[in-house]
Amino acid sequence: MAPKPEGMNSTIGEGSVFEGKFYISGSLKIDGKFEGEIKTDEELVVGEKGRVKTDIYAKSVVVAGTVIGNINAEQEVRLLETAKVLGDITAPSISIQRGVVAQGQIIITGGTVKRDPKKFIEEVYSGSATLNRTPDRK
Repeated sequence: MAPKPEGMNSTIGEGSVFEGKFYISGSLKIDGKFEGEIKTDEELVVGEKGRVKTDIYAKSVVVAGTVIGNINAEQEVRLLETAKVLGDITAPSISIQRGVVAQGQIIITGGTVKRDPKKFIEEVYSGSATLNRTPDRK
């Protein structure tokens, strides 16, 4: 049995197929195929050979494989050069390497108070809101 990647609580290994709901307290790496629902309070990593069809809710997300579904991260999303994403991405910080293939809407919240980014930008433009950033509140 191969050792778990440092800091990963759970791994869906290459060649494995998982369908269903996966709620985890900790981090998860997917190198196999997953279809269903994922929620984690830590990091989710979709490895280069990972294939995921779900909406993702996590603290941070790293994609090197394929994701069909929306990605929602509390802190950041990183799309590595081999990433393929079909779905919307919402996070305070997003990094995209050259080579990524993606289609969907990207919403960068910038760490502002959780509210509609469109409305916030329009308020700043009109002068009725300030650019002062406050940390996300739960």
